[in-house]
Amino acid sequence: MNVKNSRLDMIRLIISSQEICNQEELLRVLAKEGFQLTQATLSRDLKQLKVAKACNYSGKSVYVLPNNAMYRRVKETRPPREMMLYNGFISLRFSGNLGVIKTRPGYAGSIAYDIDNANIPQIIGTIAGDDTILIVVEEGCSRDIVRAALSDVIPV
Repeated sequence: MNVKNSRLDMIRLIISSQEICNQEELLRVLAKEGFQLTQATLSRDLKQLKVAKACNYSGKSVYVLPNNAMYRRVKETRPPREMMLYNGFISLRFSGNLGVIKTRPGYAGSIAYDIDNANIPQIIGTIAGDDTILIVVEEGCSRDIVRAALSDVIPV
């Protein structure tokens, strides 16, 4: 992974796990993690990641990631399977008619949204946290069928 991709991943992780109010604060946190960059570079990175500002529960303005940051437009096209390797998915495990999907921090909501919008008949619904998704599978449906159905959304 090159330096820029590592930096972008770190920015995603920081914004998804901390309340960051401005670029100066983000630059300080990035410096603690070993990333030295200028404010102009950070500004370009935030624009590329489509980071926005929103009010938190106390009314303070903080950086937030877009729901579908993983689907930003790219100039070079790649096969969909290769592009899906970067969507934050880590693992899928089953227990009875429940599945648990582990993701990188901040990615569960958008992946659950994509699963729900795929209208997979074998999946009744999803519940997402920050890095975990619970999927409820139709009774009697095999795990292989569910994995195959999910393969269009996540790299299972």
